[in-house]
Amino acid sequence: MFTSTLPRQNGSQVTDLPEDLFAAIQVLKQELNAVILAHYYQDPDIQDIADYIGDSLGLSRQASQTNADVIVFAGVHFMAETAKILNPDKLVLLPDLNAGCSLAESCPPDAFAEFKAEHQDHLVVSYINCTAEIKAMSDIICTSSNAVDIVRQIPEDQPIIFAPDRNLGRYVIAETGRDLLLWQGACLVHENFSEKKLVQLKIEHPEAEIIAHPECEPPVLRHADYIGSTTALLRYAKNSPKSSFIVATEPGIIHQMEKETQGKSFIPAPPMSSCACNECPHMRLNTLEKLYLSMKNRTPEITISEEIRIAALRPIQRMLEMSK
Repeated sequence: MFTSTLPRQNGSQVTDLPEDLFAAIQVLKQELNAVILAHYYQDPDIQDIADYIGDSLGLSRQASQTNADVIVFAGVHFMAETAKILNPDKLVLLPDLNAGCSLAESCPPDAFAEFKAEHQDHLVVSYINCTAEIKAMSDIICTSSNAVDIVRQIPEDQPIIFAPDRNLGRYVIAETGRDLLLWQGACLVHENFSEKKLVQLKIEHPEAEIIAHPECEPPVLRHADYIGSTTALLRYAKNSPKSSFIVATEPGIIHQMEKETQGKSFIPAPPMSSCACNECPHMRLNTLEKLYLSMKNRTPEITISEEIRIAALRPIQRMLEMSK
């Protein structure tokens, strides 16, 4: 047993973490009857310990189907909220409560309520990357995996507000031809890719295909050989005859790409600055140590008022029904 130090959220310290965190987490998982859900953008160690790894749609489905008593959500706050909305009687843990989302934060509930009130004839389709309060004001939730298909199922004469991501909204407009009213939110990671550096990288690696998430800005998407959700990018990389890819999304997905392919190489698309700004700072707040401690201490717990939960549940259920 070695002694390690990790800061608590209240500023105090914890010590005496077990030497084998993987084994300790497995023991706690059995004791709690817990399931660990992890997003593709998590640290590789967390991906390797998770029971299920996926994008927002896949994680929502898993959260709606689990028989576990405890859901440990290795992701960001809105994802854990979604799991709690779907499982009000289960304990839902998030390893670090500060793991937020720049996109969700770009759509404040009060401002969005005013925006919605100005367009009362519009149906509200909200990307799942939003707070429970925004979900509660929505008619249908979508993910990057199903946004195009969901909008196509809505009658063409029905006006639509699409929130909060303007870049995903622009992509849906391009794919469907619909005239969506966009909330002007964005993801700090996906807006930070440099078109200039991407072109230079392509010149250096002419054999590589550029694969990109639709949250990227239009100048980046114009260079993409394939655009898709995180799961779709993984599937494309596995099935493509190409052996080299420039990946324009959070580079955490590259861990799974490397695990599920043999002999293929993956190059993270470069950000505008020289920092590691293509990594989501919120996703990376979760660590294996924090995951262990959250299970051991059964905290931090996600809680939602029942009024908000019920209102937010309806559009999530509508998404799951329209995605079958």
